[in-house]
Amino acid sequence: MLRVMAGAILALACTLAGPWPAAAEPIAVRYTEGIGRGFPVLRSVAGEKLAQGEMTQVPRGDIVESRLVFRFKDGSIYDERLTFSQKDVFTLMSYHIVQRGPSFPESIDARVDRHTGRYEVRYKGDEDSPEETLKGSFDMPGDVYNGLLSMLMKNMPAATPATVQIIAFTPKPRLVKMLIKPTTEDPLNVNDAAVIATRFLVRPQLGLFASLLVADIPDVKCWIAGGDAPAFLRFEGPLYFMGPIWRIDWS
Repeated sequence: MLRVMAGAILALACTLAGPWPAAAEPIAVRYTEGIGRGFPVLRSVAGEKLAQGEMTQVPRGDIVESRLVFRFKDGSIYDERLTFSQKDVFTLMSYHIVQRGPSFPESIDARVDRHTGRYEVRYKGDEDSPEETLKGSFDMPGDVYNGLLSMLMKNMPAATPATVQIIAFTPKPRLVKMLIKPTTEDPLNVNDAAVIATRFLVRPQLGLFASLLVADIPDVKCWIAGGDAPAFLRFEGPLYFMGPIWRIDWS
């Protein structure tokens, strides 16, 4: 399992759009998640290796603890931790993201918890800026899925799009609707094996506010192998607003 890190690319968009009301329904569990460990790689679109990743996932009853870390060659860190329930529907219980180093224009350490209804954000706009700390209450709707978008793709009915929400830290947390849409089937080479995968597009739903942006926000793309045991194969998109297109895969 790999997570689509869509929240980071939406900072400016969220500032323009503001919070959205909840509308979508939680995604039903068709394939439960088990114990897992993997070592994804982050590359440029030209194939240059930028960071080595490690993903761990441990189920404890209906609750799953998951962590994804990318350690960049330049010393940057991307560290995403979450817990979620997979009882009947997927429910995000807690989320913690750390992003810092020269590969990122801003540093952020943000967390939110469903049980306490609280959030905390530590944020620096750049190396010369003082660190800000924000704390407060935050009500997490049932369809909030930070770190879980690619997992949802594995559980969505074939050819059926879904609209969910993510929390974007701007640095204050805001809700943003995301459309997840299966588009076409592509052949991918995975360690010299040809695999047919469904390409999904993930795009923020900004409505008229999209016309206020100085540039288009590119679609995030994910490729999922279907069948009786669906699997994430590849991610392609920016990890932060106006960032470069990067690729995540398992080879």
